Amino acid sequence: MHHFEYKNGQFHCEDVPLSKIAEEVGTPFYCYSHATLHRHFTVFDKAFEKVPHTICFAVKANSNLAVLRLFAKEGGGADVVSGGELFRALKAGVPADKIVYAGVGKTKEEIRQALDVGILMFNVESSQELLAIDTVAAKMGVKAPIALRINPAVDPKTHPYISTGLKTSKFGISYDSAMDEYRHAVSMENIEVVGVHKHIGSQITLVSPFVDALEKTLDVVKNLEEEGIGIRYIDIGGGLGIPYKDEAPPHPKELADNIIPMLEKTGLHIIFEPGRVIAGNAGALVTRVLYTKENEEKIFFIVDAGMNDLVRPSLYDSYQHVAPVEESVGLRRKISSDVVGPICESGDFLARDRVLPEFKPGDLMAVMSAGAYGFTMSSNYNSRPRVPEVLVKDDSYDVIRDRENYDDLVKGERIPSYLK
Repeated sequence: MHHFEYKNGQFHCEDVPLSKIAEEVGTPFYCYSHATLHRHFTVFDKAFEKVPHTICFAVKANSNLAVLRLFAKEGGGADVVSGGELFRALKAGVPADKIVYAGVGKTKEEIRQALDVGILMFNVESSQELLAIDTVAAKMGVKAPIALRINPAVDPKTHPYISTGLKTSKFGISYDSAMDEYRHAVSMENIEVVGVHKHIGSQITLVSPFVDALEKTLDVVKNLEEEGIGIRYIDIGGGLGIPYKDEAPPHPKELADNIIPMLEKTGLHIIFEPGRVIAGNAGALVTRVLYTKENEEKIFFIVDAGMNDLVRPSLYDSYQHVAPVEESVGLRRKISSDVVGPICESGDFLARDRVLPEFKPGDLMAVMSAGAYGFTMSSNYNSRPRVPEVLVKDDSYDVIRDRENYDDLVKGERIPSYLK
């Protein structure tokens, strides 16, 4: 469910016409619905109310301070994968003891920063990383709380780029060597083993991969108990998908009904790391048609947003629904077309071989399901300033990130004296 709909012939986010924001802020821009973000968070939270848990929103999905603050006010935490994401989460008011830190390439400085603020735990991805954490913790005179990220070798049936629990994935520690790694961790003076972690991928549309991966994870928990290695947390990751087109992913309640009976038996505190399922359909990228172009093979709608603003279609060949902001545009004749941007790449498209109404220069379109992995994956490619982010609540909106300008593009750059 989301709060984008037509009212009086105009596409609205909650009670604000997107055309009004476009007129006042300019295009392109990202627009997020406060009501949708809030609802999706609370629905997920309520689905798992039978077990003690913390929802640590995956910051990589949408890292805007206002969005993170919204979840923090609801009692949520954060799943971070870099020092920058840790900084953002803390800046937004997320309590340090509700932050879990994953990622295969944590630097010693990032480890130090996380220990300094007192995060809940590191999700450790390799033997060498475990050693690095122990070394940093020893120098600081503290114990580092850790969980090992177990790679259960379960196929999540999703895009290969976002599958993280396969034997060929760079993530996690193999299921077969998990116990040896835990024994090693327990022997380290500056490591405190507090949990087990698994995360098998993103945009998962079936319950069965979650169940299969959790069964293997619980086997590890049982083995830990038998060896007297007590833990307090099971971090079961995230990855629940959303409908971009015709997908039918399970509702959080359906997922909960399938795995709560397994989790209740442990008596442990459960950590969840949802991202896309909460933020994905809460956002849209609004762009304006600049030109139309037709050649012997294709019709193109050239818009002012490009792959630098929303890279998912180019990177994953993903489907993002395109909606005309003016409802009457949708009544025009339908044609097979590509929606492309200004970037100097043939791979610069937002929609390809799509049957769409005949847009004309000046028309606005909303590229839907862009609230997750939209702005966070954007760049300055072709020296394009990144676009603003807007948060709508009821009948008003706030610009929660300004549009960059040309000076922002060269901030921090300098010409050495020998070139002057």
